[in-house]
Amino acid sequence: ITVPEARKVAHLLRAQVPDLKHIVTVAELMASSVTAVPPALSGNDIAFLQYTSGSTGNPKGVVLTHANLLANIRAMGQTVRVTSEDVFVSWLPLYHDMGLIGAWLGSLYYAMLLVVMSPLSFLARPERWLWTIHRYRGTLSASPNFGYEYCLKRLKDEDLEGLDLGCWRAAFNGAETISPDTLQQFTSRFANHGFHAGAMMPVYGLAESSVGLAFPPLNRGPVIDQIERSTFMRSGQAKPQPGSGEHALRFVSSGSPLPGHQIRIVDTAGQELPERQEGRLEFRGPSTTSGYYRDADNTRKLFHQDWLDSGDLAYIANGEVYITGRIKDIIIRAGRNIYPHELEEAVGNIPGIRTGRVAVFGSADTRTATERLIVLAETRSRDDVEREKLRTGINTLATDLVGAPPDEVVLAPPGTVLKTSSGKIRRAASRELFEKGGIGKRQRSLPWQVTRLALAGVLPQTRRMLNSLSAMAYAVYCWLVFAVLAPVAWLCATLLPGDTLRWSAVRGCTRLLAKASATPVRVSGLENLPTDGTACVLVANHASYLDSYALVASLPGTFRFVGKAELAKTFIVRRPLENIHTEFVERFDISKSVSDSRHLSDVLQAGHTLMFFAEGTFTRIPGLMPFHLGAFKVAAEAGVPVIPIAIRGTRSVLRADNWLPRRGSIHIDIGPAIHPRDLEQQAGKDSWKTAIALRERCREFILRHCGEPDLA
Repeated sequence: ITVPEARKVAHLLRAQVPDLKHIVTVAELMASSVTAVPPALSGNDIAFLQYTSGSTGNPKGVVLTHANLLANIRAMGQTVRVTSEDVFVSWLPLYHDMGLIGAWLGSLYYAMLLVVMSPLSFLARPERWLWTIHRYRGTLSASPNFGYEYCLKRLKDEDLEGLDLGCWRAAFNGAETISPDTLQQFTSRFANHGFHAGAMMPVYGLAESSVGLAFPPLNRGPVIDQIERSTFMRSGQAKPQPGSGEHALRFVSSGSPLPGHQIRIVDTAGQELPERQEGRLEFRGPSTTSGYYRDADNTRKLFHQDWLDSGDLAYIANGEVYITGRIKDIIIRAGRNIYPHELEEAVGNIPGIRTGRVAVFGSADTRTATERLIVLAETRSRDDVEREKLRTGINTLATDLVGAPPDEVVLAPPGTVLKTSSGKIRRAASRELFEKGGIGKRQRSLPWQVTRLALAGVLPQTRRMLNSLSAMAYAVYCWLVFAVLAPVAWLCATLLPGDTLRWSAVRGCTRLLAKASATPVRVSGLENLPTDGTACVLVANHASYLDSYALVASLPGTFRFVGKAELAKTFIVRRPLENIHTEFVERFDISKSVSDSRHLSDVLQAGHTLMFFAEGTFTRIPGLMPFHLGAFKVAAEAGVPVIPIAIRGTRSVLRADNWLPRRGSIHIDIGPAIHPRDLEQQAGKDSWKTAIALRERCREFILRHCGEPDLA
């Protein structure tokens, strides 16, 4: 889904992204006449994927369920005491977790007014944000630290005449490193416009915890911890430094974990650390993700038993969390930890350096096997003398802050320092650009970039075309094999004498079809089938037209399918099915369905096994639908066991409404028999209650083994 201006580029990308099927605009979606069917959802279903910012690596898709989001919104609302009388003012984009979950979904849940403005409007004229709070009497609003810094640097006193921020009771500051200076300066400057110091709330959160994880107490204001720089950089101990603290390190408290959530600080061995000792921040709670979408390796790294690794370094003091930096961003030099954000902020304040456009990172030195300290800073200056002064200033500043000058200072043109879509510095990507020698190179012209993008898609497009031709050839081949075997199976089922001979011939044809089409059918649990000829009810899920073929090919002995009466209307279908004793039942005529039920009970009493597809039908959408009660009622009345059978893979090979079979494998799991007499303690002698209990037990097994979601 994109904007009209980006469609042409999107079509070029389509050649390189195999899963990209359609490119549409919002207007086209709105004009569609297709009516969406509301899905059947539970709290554990996925609500959406929230991608991490990518500031320290490639973005990862965080799986968030409806229950995760509701738990987080409720916990944040409880901490801030949100009511429907509040007014949330937001300029944050919807791809930002604070904008989507905190502002939009939070306002929806608490039925409060949400006043929305464009991020571009804020960037062009930041005073619009503050005046919108003034006009609508906003009580809640949020921004990353740079938003508050932007207001401080861009706004003049005349822009603020008459501004009243006395209504603003919670100003959330999070999503990136929080600057103590920014907090103090914003609070001080806007106090003249009614802004309360207690309204400023430095918060901590991450995508893996939906959005929020730690909040400070309401109406307290920021708490800044001043600690000894050398001790902390050497040992990670956050030892308080009283006095003016000219060379001290300062970190901002993010408060305590939200209700129902927990945070701990651990060392590299996973042992919990005492207060004021820096370590890895781990967390758990109802808002936490189950993992990264289709990324098993990173999901394993995320979990340490039932705790999740935040990727952040922090310490706890007086029960409150102080974030010190991202683990991947920390630079180790001469046994000391260097924290990039402090140096970046200080360098950005040097006249001539672009604020917020500085990246500090470590780069491996292959000769000495150590890490070099690199400062990459953007400047518009082209004067050699001026640039040399900037380098000298950066070296002096770095020496004061971290005890040594950088190994290299790179002054780059505007647009060099890479950022995420939410404005965070991409230090890892900037380091990669530096190490590849890509800094300072002129960008190619637009026609060249478009041509290169188009050429880059030729090979993937050709490969995809060959794959499509291969898939089509396979489908044609499968239908040719079917066209040969189907008449043979029909004649065998129609003309051969005796059930055993007919079943052997039909089973041989289905197995030959599976072998010729290279579709392995794997079966487990055959030992759960009766071997003494005892009648039972077999119940399977229904996912494809191939289900019947797979069951005939894999199950031993003979059994009778229970099929819909509509199948008996056509001679070419009815004749072979009748000859293998398929029982046709009426689905829509209640009086006939009652007599059909009695007849099926008689069939079971006579010693014949019945095979039911309990869902009654199948669709192209993966998922286990509700089970009809018929099979279980018949089993309860006849007093015979029910054996659940989970079929997996047939929907992938041949989907409903699609006549092109695809390569794949089929798995059939046969569960242990469930006997009505074993459920008497739960259901008593009531056959109706017994049937319901049989259905629940049977469906539980099939849902566990069919590999598809629950649609009931």
